[in-house]
Amino acid sequence: MHTFKFVRPPDSPAAVATAAQAKTAQQGADVRFIAGGTTLLDLMKLNVETPARLLDINRLPLGKIEPTSEGGLKIGATVRNSDLAHHPTVQRDYAVLSQAILAGASAQLRNMATTAGNLLQRTRCMYFRDTAMPCNKREPGTGCPAITGSNRMLAVLGTSEQCIATNPSDMCVAMAALEATIQVQGPKGTRAIAIGDFHLLPGSTPNRETVLEPGDLITHVTLPPPAAGNKQVYLKLRDRASYEFALASAAVATAVAGSAGRRNSKVCMASLLLSG
Repeated sequence: MHTFKFVRPPDSPAAVATAAQAKTAQQGADVRFIAGGTTLLDLMKLNVETPARLLDINRLPLGKIEPTSEGGLKIGATVRNSDLAHHPTVQRDYAVLSQAILAGASAQLRNMATTAGNLLQRTRCMYFRDTAMPCNKREPGTGCPAITGSNRMLAVLGTSEQCIATNPSDMCVAMAALEATIQVQGPKGTRAIAIGDFHLLPGSTPNRETVLEPGDLITHVTLPPPAAGNKQVYLKLRDRASYEFALASAAVATAVAGSAGRRNSKVCMASLLLSG
């Protein structure tokens, strides 16, 4: 692991201003936000990520789960996965989110992992995590050995000639089905990003995974009000029942409307991750 400076910004504007000094918010950023550290610290130990500064955001007021004025839910960036999965409102109105989170990682990791950190979770592709191997996501232009190598856990949809890595997050699949909106504070102010627009397909720039720019800080995620009579389910297929990443996963939310003589079912969104 390379040496780095550990900084605790006093507030969100200070965190944004410091992070904005980085040249990128993507792979290779020299300034990173840290909360749970369940992904970032692993990658730093492997020298996949080598930031010069870590900005600890745990003391910022970003750790609450609150109702919105529209009847939805506001989830702070540093809310721990365990707290989110077991929150009574989430279990009642957004069951697919609770199911997805509890299907991922281990209890110990869920106690540390955060909402924003999960949104930014990096791939588990073995070539990305091994600096002795070429990887277009880690070092653009070096190639993608996963295409002809060990790729059983990698993607068969949403890929390109440059990269076939998958995003390993269970939570993101459920967030997509719930049509979540990611709230970001950055050097140019605040903005709301639909989760469907947040992550990027690999294309010719697999090193760029999200639309975030230097200084952008995820402050919270909002969920729309639950539809009356909605039904939700998360399905994850994996090699073993405990602490394993998905071979395929799907999150579905449905709303049913009708009268005595007619019933209509609407699938709000289904998100599917396939590996092969």
